[in-house]
Amino acid sequence: MNWILKRVIVLLTTIALVTVPCMTCFAEGLEQDDDLIAGKMAAEVVVRPLALCATVIGGAIFVVTLPFSALGGNTNEAYNYLLADPFKYTFSRPLGDF
Repeated sequence: MNWILKRVIVLLTTIALVTVPCMTCFAEGLEQDDDLIAGKMAAEVVVRPLALCATVIGGAIFVVTLPFSALGGNTNEAYNYLLADPFKYTFSRPLGDF
């Protein structure tokens, strides 16, 4: 009896591991419904504070590396990558648009 239960559990686990990735393939062609969009908007509760932390950390890194990027002549690129892009991602992006 115990080996039957083990085989059933292994079979169900295998089916689950095979079907879950396939469901995402099938879902690509479907339209986005309101529940999915609402879920993305709800995820902003976690994403926005993390993006704000990335902006602050990027600003600190930019200030520390400013003398080196000034010597290398790539201050604008460093500013864009470390400050401008995270700032735009945090404050200019619509809700749920990743």
